[in-house]
Amino acid sequence: MTRIEPIEHQYEADSQPFDTFAATFDAITGNVNRVIRGKGPQTHLMALALVAGGHVLVEDVPGVGKTSLAKALAHSVDGSFGRVQFTPDLLPTDVTGVSIWNRSTDEFSFRPGPVFNHILVADEINRASPKTQSALLEAMAEQQITSDGVTRQLPLPFMVIATQNPIEHEGTYPLPEAQLDRFLLRITLGYPDRRAEAEVLATHTTIDDKASSLAAVVSPETVLQLRAAIDQVYVAPALVGYMLDIAEATRNHPELSLGLSTRGLVALQRVVRAHAAASARSFATPDDVKTLAPAVITHRLMEAGVGSSTRRRVDEILADTMSRVPVPQPGSR
Repeated sequence: MTRIEPIEHQYEADSQPFDTFAATFDAITGNVNRVIRGKGPQTHLMALALVAGGHVLVEDVPGVGKTSLAKALAHSVDGSFGRVQFTPDLLPTDVTGVSIWNRSTDEFSFRPGPVFNHILVADEINRASPKTQSALLEAMAEQQITSDGVTRQLPLPFMVIATQNPIEHEGTYPLPEAQLDRFLLRITLGYPDRRAEAEVLATHTTIDDKASSLAAVVSPETVLQLRAAIDQVYVAPALVGYMLDIAEATRNHPELSLGLSTRGLVALQRVVRAHAAASARSFATPDDVKTLAPAVITHRLMEAGVGSSTRRRVDEILADTMSRVPVPQPGSR
């Protein structure tokens, strides 16, 4: 892979270098945006998930740049990239890997699956059987795979970007709540605007993979340093109380049968800290929470009395819920 001079920094607990954090974060998103046009907010969320150590669920139609975005992110951090097309006949070992008998050594040797990459795209994840879907659970939760009684660590940083078709489409299996809860964010790319599509037509004269030609701007080790730096962001007790109030309101909402989990609360605080650091701040604010709550929370909620909730409806319920939760005022501790 072609490299440009990487941006390497050491993050020390007593220095709070969030201006440096922001510059490094901007280098990643700026590099991705060189080939992904008109998707600045979505690129920002993807990069937040990467530095926060989380996974992303993308619900969208084909051909809007999901795989290209994942590739661009992987190349920007000098990481390896893998992709699995989930189908009804896909086996768990097609994702995690399989042990094969080696005649020359008279023993089994493990052949790693595509999950052994820094960034894995699980395309149309809800077309695979629940058994195959669950093969990703251990990887997403613990960054490791257990096969034939042997536990193998995945490369770090590790991130899953899964795409999903609407549940009502034929041949889809709803993701279980336990797996949905493993995704830090759920986002939608959507079609680019007219100006962005015109830029795509001007720069993509052939059907080439522009993302694969990107040079790396940081190393995987730098991403791990960014993750460690996030812990230094201050979250005031009043802001913690605000997030707890939001969680309690979703759990007690009459139109919801499933509210925000404790894991979801931890995820919200984590990505809020990442957003603050990416904005060169050493502290989080209520605006960080309000900005990121929809992407973090909606896929963890379930509407009461229905087999599957529409995203628009759950979005409306969350917006209504948050409008009723008092926001901490400046100076609150």
